[in-house]
Amino acid sequence: MAPLFPTTSILHQVFISQSPFTDSTARCPTNTKSSYIPPSERFSAWSAVEDARLKAGELSNEAQKEISKASAAAQAKTGHIELYSAKYYAACTFGGLVACGLTHTAVTPLDLVKCRRQVDSKMYKGNFEAWGKIGRAEGVRGIFTGWAPTAFGYSAQGAFKYGGYEYFKKFYSDLAGEDAAYRYKTGLYLAASASAELIADVALCPFEAVKVRMQTTIPPFASSTFGGISIITGKEGTAGLYKGLYPLWGRQIPYTMMKFASFETIVEAIYGQMPKNKSDYGKGVQTGVSFAGGYLAGILCAIVSHPADVMVSKLNANRQPGEAFGGAMSRIYKDIGFGGLWNGLVIRIFMIGTLTSLQWGIYDSFKVFMGLPTTGGAAPPPKQTATLYVDGSIVREGPVGDQGDGVYSSGRGGVGNIESPHVKPTNIDGSKGDVDVIPETALREPGAGYENYHTGRGGAANVHREKQHHEEMGEHHEGLGEKLKHKILGKKE
Repeated sequence: MAPLFPTTSILHQVFISQSPFTDSTARCPTNTKSSYIPPSERFSAWSAVEDARLKAGELSNEAQKEISKASAAAQAKTGHIELYSAKYYAACTFGGLVACGLTHTAVTPLDLVKCRRQVDSKMYKGNFEAWGKIGRAEGVRGIFTGWAPTAFGYSAQGAFKYGGYEYFKKFYSDLAGEDAAYRYKTGLYLAASASAELIADVALCPFEAVKVRMQTTIPPFASSTFGGISIITGKEGTAGLYKGLYPLWGRQIPYTMMKFASFETIVEAIYGQMPKNKSDYGKGVQTGVSFAGGYLAGILCAIVSHPADVMVSKLNANRQPGEAFGGAMSRIYKDIGFGGLWNGLVIRIFMIGTLTSLQWGIYDSFKVFMGLPTTGGAAPPPKQTATLYVDGSIVREGPVGDQGDGVYSSGRGGVGNIESPHVKPTNIDGSKGDVDVIPETALREPGAGYENYHTGRGGAANVHREKQHHEEMGEHHEGLGEKLKHKILGKKE
């Protein structure tokens, strides 16, 4: 049984350690090694992962330094690029070419399976089965069937699409004016993107015709892009390259309208939820927002444009020579039905979501590389105050005295030349007595909704010129106060 009270040896050990006369160093042995062993020493795998992480960080920092050097060199070579200048549109055009050309070419295997399943939904049960069959039969090259016309066509389309969008967005914005452009910005995005895509698809259509036929015929009807163009024009003429233009417009224009309008709206919403303004964030954050906004926009794009995409594949593969466009669409729709228009939707959502996010990421990264701001997230225009006073030196000139139109003032103080009772005007011929003289320095800068206003400290701030014109012509509007005064005191003739 344990004792209830401590023994003398225990008391000695406890209290002797508190004595100031004892040597504390004797109780605190030096060079005591901790029993803690870092995870990197205990686990070799942990050490390898940590080393890899540190190495990746070092490589990333070095890559960023090299990119910054290359960016500075490119900007020094091209010079300062002013927004909405010819250089600006050229940079956006090249950025769109790179973004669309690279991304569409990279997803050629997905596009190949999608097109074949749209033409024959029973050909493959799934994407991996399709790639397995194609790889065994044709090798890796077969999985990338159609990559060359894809690269040519979508590079051309991307150049006109992105460059054209920037141009038309500015063009329509200038037409509408700053305030209206911001109020109706979604409509402006839709109009600008539709205009750009209308032109871009004309450049894409010949290559799209070759791509679809190469991907949907086994073996492919041609071994090269320009060889395919020669075969089609030899049999059907140049019109054979453009027989899918109308359905291509039907697919691409709604797709692009959704792509740009939803992207701009989503990016603006993302920045709206962030604590700082867009300009306060670095390049990495801004391109990350572009990537996220692009993926969400891509999902919407895929859903909106998918039925037309199916019809384009069917028309390019099954339309008979000389067959009318409407007749071909009716025949194909009878064969596949409404459900057939949605064949391959899931894979297309994945493909277009990835595609769109990469495109916006590459495009905005290139803009940053050239020293330009990323797309979207624009702040609203600054609000105009109701009265902006400047030293405009507005004066009121004319003869001194009562001229029958009430008290008036002149000069910058607003209290000069107050009506003098019983002093008659010098121009007794009945002509207009006094008028406002508004110098150019008193005019408000031109802007939406403000063209007809001027401002100054001469007692005539923000006077509407049209109203002023009526008053100068003698068309004076009576206010409620004047009506009451005239009712009580009588009106001067």
